[in-house]
Amino acid sequence: MLCKAKTLKGYKLDSLNGEIGKVKDFCFDDHYWTIRYLVANTGNWLPGRKVLISPYALGDIEKDKQQIAVNLSKEQIVQSPSLENHQPVSRQFEDNFYGYYGWPNYWDGYSQGHDSLILGAHEEWREATHEEKAWDPNLRSMHEVTGYHIQAADGELGHVEDFVIDDDSWAIRYLVIDTQNWWPGNKVLISPEWIERVSWTESKVFINLARSIIQEAPEFTEKSLLNRDYETELHRYYNRPGYWVDKLMMKMQGI
Repeated sequence: MLCKAKTLKGYKLDSLNGEIGKVKDFCFDDHYWTIRYLVANTGNWLPGRKVLISPYALGDIEKDKQQIAVNLSKEQIVQSPSLENHQPVSRQFEDNFYGYYGWPNYWDGYSQGHDSLILGAHEEWREATHEEKAWDPNLRSMHEVTGYHIQAADGELGHVEDFVIDDDSWAIRYLVIDTQNWWPGNKVLISPEWIERVSWTESKVFINLARSIIQEAPEFTEKSLLNRDYETELHRYYNRPGYWVDKLMMKMQGI
């Protein structure tokens, strides 16, 4: 299921023995554009700590109740490696974090398919290549990246307004681009796979597409249905294969 990050913000987090807070933010890696952590706002329950929840521990998203199941107890979270609110997420912290919960590190191997890297049954994991082991992920906050400017091939286009997340793999499928500064009232979706590069120092995302091409793309509105028909139309317009095609081919080939 596809859902917008801003829609999930504020959802209650329901642990195995009670509510632990609400969704505050998400951290994703800047190479695979996949969610690595949900950042919880724990209120007065666990003040002074930045509480991170791995997608490994996330269960069902109940939109009607505006809550996400967390398959951890409060005691497990309290005793997990501590990260102060002002500290960045270091590799040492992540080593301790994954070791504490007994989960595979996402940078040492990944499950079948390009997009996941973190999920799937453990028996599906394979040994990472030398290049993958050398990859040093940098985690980015969705809150901080929201507002980044979009630079098309022939000029500025707009800014990042939101992210569309696949809650099955926790991959970021699309960036929601607000083009109101150039093309009033319209929003479009751009896949991270179509991004040429990101300048984190300039807070700018570069896309090697002309503004006129993006202008004619299927418009995204708040009433748009994020279903396969809409996605197929979008990828067909850009003449790009859908991520679901890659997954289907891998499944057929037994990869």
